[in-house]
Amino acid sequence: MEFGAAVSSSSSSTFRVLTNHHLCSLSSNKTPLKTNLFPSKGFSFSLKKPFSCTAAITTNNATISPSKVKGSNEGDYSVFELSSLTALSPLDGRYWNKVKELAPFMSEYGLIRYRVIVEIKWLMMLSKIPEVIEVPGFTNETHQYMQSLIDEFGMADALEVKNIEKVTNHDVKAIEYFLKDKCQSHPEISKVLEFFHFSCTSEDINNLAHALMLKEALNKVLFPVMDEVIRAICNMAKEYAHIPMLSRTHGQPASPTTLGKEMAIFAVRLSRERQRLSQIELLGKFGGAVGNYNAHMVAYPEIDWPKIAEEFVQSLGLTFNPYVTQIEPHDYMASLFHATIQFNNILTDFDRDIWGYISVGYFKQLTKAGEVGSSTMPHKVNPIDFENSEGNLGKANAGLSFLSMKLPISRWQRDLTDSTVLRTMGEGLGHSLLAYRSTLQGIGKLQVNQTRLDEDLNHSWEVLAEPIQTVMRRYGVPEPYEKLKEFTRGKAVTQESMQEFVQGLKLPQEAKANLLKLTPHTYIGAATELAKTVDAAVNLILESSN
Repeated sequence: MEFGAAVSSSSSSTFRVLTNHHLCSLSSNKTPLKTNLFPSKGFSFSLKKPFSCTAAITTNNATISPSKVKGSNEGDYSVFELSSLTALSPLDGRYWNKVKELAPFMSEYGLIRYRVIVEIKWLMMLSKIPEVIEVPGFTNETHQYMQSLIDEFGMADALEVKNIEKVTNHDVKAIEYFLKDKCQSHPEISKVLEFFHFSCTSEDINNLAHALMLKEALNKVLFPVMDEVIRAICNMAKEYAHIPMLSRTHGQPASPTTLGKEMAIFAVRLSRERQRLSQIELLGKFGGAVGNYNAHMVAYPEIDWPKIAEEFVQSLGLTFNPYVTQIEPHDYMASLFHATIQFNNILTDFDRDIWGYISVGYFKQLTKAGEVGSSTMPHKVNPIDFENSEGNLGKANAGLSFLSMKLPISRWQRDLTDSTVLRTMGEGLGHSLLAYRSTLQGIGKLQVNQTRLDEDLNHSWEVLAEPIQTVMRRYGVPEPYEKLKEFTRGKAVTQESMQEFVQGLKLPQEAKANLLKLTPHTYIGAATELAKTVDAAVNLILESSN
C-alpha cells in the first residue's frame, strides 16, 4: 500500500481516500514523492513556499472539497471509508504494524476461516462413521480437495462469505452456503452437501472456532512475545547481578540489594503466570442445540454421539466439555483472561519500577537522532516506552476483565450477549501485545548510571543499623534495637559516625572487625547469587508445565 504526496501552491492537487477498492494517493501537476503509508523511518514530504495546499478528496463517484470534509457531520460520510486514518481503534490504525500478527487469528477473517475449518472437518468426520451410510468414505482425492479448501482459504473467500451473509443475515449459515457452492460440482461431495452443518447449532461451530483462534493466537504470537519479555528481564538480572542498589520501602532508604536481583524477581513472577497460562485447557462442545444431541439421536439413534463429539473436539487439539447448554460456558476463557490480566499486572509493576529508576537517575536512556522528547522542553528524554506499555496494559486489562466477568454468564440455555462480546477478544490481546513490545523497546534503551547508584549508597550509611543491631542481639548486648533507633532515626549518619558507634560496642573482636568492614555497597546478602541463578529458577517453573 503506497501513496504519493506533494504539497505546493498549485490548485490542481487531489487526494484519493484509501478504501478496500482504492489506492491512497495524492497527485498534482508536480511529480509526487512516493512513500509507504507507514514508513519505518518516519513520514517524508516536500514543502514548497508559500506553505499552502489545496486538495480535493475523491471517492468512487464524486470529488469532495476540503470544506465539505471539515463539516463531515453534515456532509458525505463516504470519505471516511475504513483506513488507517479513519479506524476507530488505534490498533487498526496508529499501532497496526505492531499488532498485525494477530490479524490472521483474531479478526473477522480469522473467525470465518476457523468456522470453515470446523465445518469441513465435521463433514470429513461424518464420512468415517460407518452407521452414517449416506456419507460414504471419501477417496484420497476428495480428502485432498477438502483440505485444499482449508489450506488455500484466503481473503477473497472470506469476502465471498460476507457477501452471502448480506443475504442470509446469518454469519454461520453463510459458511454453510459458501461450502456448498464450493463443492457443488465435486463428484463425491456434491452428493452429500446437506451433511454440511449436520445436526449442528451455530454455537457448535462458533465455540470451536473461537477456541482455535485463541489457541493459534496464543501459541504463535502472544506466548513467544511473553517469553521474549521474560528472557529480556532475565538478561537484565544477570547483567546487573553485581551492581549494588539502595532499596526503598515506603519510599525510604532500606537494606541494599542489587539491581539484578530486583529484575530477577520480575522474571520469576512473570514466568509463573506464563506457566499458568500454558496449563489452561481450551474447551469445546459439540452437542447440538442445547447440548443433549437431540437431533443427532433422532436421525441416528444407534450411534454413540457423545463419544463421536468427544473424538471430534479432541481431533482439533481441544479438550472436550460434555456438560453444556447451547454454548460452551466460557469458564476456561475467564481463567485464560484472568491469567493474562495477572501477567499484565506484574508487567505494569515492572514498568512503574523502571520508570521510577529512570526518574531518580539509576538508568539513562539511549537517545535516537531526530527524536523529540517534548514539544517545548528540548532537553527531555522521557520514558515513553514504559508509559505506553503501562497505558496499554491498563486498556487490555479493562477489556479482558469485562470478558472474564461477562462470558460465564448466560440466561438459561443461552442468550446472545456472548456473541457480540466474543468479537472483542482481539482488542484485549492486541493491547497486551502492543504493551509487551513497548516494554521490550524500552529495555533496549536502558543504560545503567553507576554514578547515581553509588551516590545514593554513599549517603545512606544508616541502612547498616539493621546488621549491627542483629549482631548485637547475637552477642547479648542489651537493647540493641533501641540503641540503634536512638542513634539513627531521623538523624544524619555518616561512615565516620557509624564506625565510631561500632568501635564503642562490647563485641568479640572478629565480629566487630566484620562490622567495621561492612559498607552499604557490600551489605547485599545473597542478592548477587539470586540474580545470577535466575535462568535456573525460570526454567524450573516453565518446564513444570510440560
